[in-house]
Amino acid sequence: MFKTLKNDIDVVLDQDPAARNRLEVVFNYSGVHAIWSHRLAHWLWKKRFYFLARFLSQISRFFTGIEIHPGAVIGQRLFIDHGMGVVIGETCEIGDNCTIYQGVTLGGTGKEKGKRHPTLEDNVLIATGAKVLGSMRIGENSRIGAGSVVLKEVPPNSTVVGIPGRVVVQDGVKVDHDLDHINLPDPVSDKLKELEEEIARLKEQLDRVESQGGVYRGD
Repeated sequence: MFKTLKNDIDVVLDQDPAARNRLEVVFNYSGVHAIWSHRLAHWLWKKRFYFLARFLSQISRFFTGIEIHPGAVIGQRLFIDHGMGVVIGETCEIGDNCTIYQGVTLGGTGKEKGKRHPTLEDNVLIATGAKVLGSMRIGENSRIGAGSVVLKEVPPNSTVVGIPGRVVVQDGVKVDHDLDHINLPDPVSDKLKELEEEIARLKEQLDRVESQGGVYRGD
């Protein structure tokens, strides 16, 4: 237990340059408070003290702004940065060394029973405002870009962006938690750029036809 608590503190010191010492982390980091409350609530949940577990999770939600269902399974060294608005559903499973930024939802897609929330493998990063919805697996070493909405499985070593989320990088690229998670590829912007280039080519061809005496009949 003490090793787990130490890991929860050390990961903040490793990941957040604003964290100066352990005392500051213990008293001032809501992400750590939410994780510690969850570990106790999860223990109560496994002992079938469902009401007490939910009650504790709601108290934690009130004080931290982070909602973690006591049924969720959380591994070692989870880092919740800032954390306001984070929601983690009942059947979520989170591996080791994961990072979650503010406004992230790990939720379901409806009223289905059983496993209905995502599973995050080790070393996954979920950037600000991303939504991962449904029972799917996010492969290890993957990262989900800010504001993305992920509705299907993500293979390992991938980068996902967009709505709906699409894999834009997979394998061959090292995925670290110290990468700047706002500088990600933008597939929508890339597609718009391709369309603009195509329109420019068509306009050039039209100008060439008209200059050669051709007749353009528009709508």
